[in-house]
Amino acid sequence: MAVLLAGCSGAADGQEKAGKRDASASASASASAGTSTDRGGSTGAGPSPEKTFEPDPARLPKTRAEARDFIGRVIAGPDSFGPGVVKRSPYESDPATWPVLGKDCVWQQQKPGYSVLATLTRSFEVPAAAGKGPVRLAAVVTVHRTREDAAWEMAESIEETMRCPTQQLREGELIGSMVAAALFGGEATQANSEDALSEVGQYQSSELGGPHHYAWQQAQTLQFTVAVTGKGAKGRTRDEIDNLVVQAQAAMLVRLESAVEKQS
Repeated sequence: MAVLLAGCSGAADGQEKAGKRDASASASASASAGTSTDRGGSTGAGPSPEKTFEPDPARLPKTRAEARDFIGRVIAGPDSFGPGVVKRSPYESDPATWPVLGKDCVWQQQKPGYSVLATLTRSFEVPAAAGKGPVRLAAVVTVHRTREDAAWEMAESIEETMRCPTQQLREGELIGSMVAAALFGGEATQANSEDALSEVGQYQSSELGGPHHYAWQQAQTLQFTVAVTGKGAKGRTRDEIDNLVVQAQAAMLVRLESAVEKQS
């Protein structure tokens, strides 16, 4: 059963929030949403996640260099979304920073927390064409030191949803009217990660107008989180945006499993 949350949580376009940042979530906020934040497990009180594969401890990154190499093998490229998607400029984020949602509900750049071995965001676009505006997309992979740290990042995502009804991604970009859902490992069709969150809502831009459809997904497995964001534009359908996000997220989860699975 998915846990639904009303509110808003930010998005990632290059340097924003494709994945939630700096594990500092409050358990009380998540508890008020009907979930728990047991730091040893998922963000919710659902069933224990079913093992879909057996990781090889020797293949799990333990240093920053190993984490950067892992990200390079897992993170989405343009083909992960399907045809017509191209790189945006700048394509990759500065690895020395990651976005943090301030108390004023504005995203800002800070140094990654101690729990983060490495993180990277890539930015993409479906170019404008024939009366349709450009679709802005982003993918992020974060490698934490421990599974507990990754689960706590997921917990912070729920806290952010409850805390900020509207968020400013950058100057001239806002998201709001958000509906969020959490689906825990072993529930429904959720079998490819330990914990999964999704959000849909409205995106407004001084450049692209709006409101347009906005979608975000984040999943956690072991010490890793992966996330994808899609921002709509004029003439773009909700299904078009959602399908792009789902396809890239699924591709990264498959790569993640392949990168750490025990080999017989």
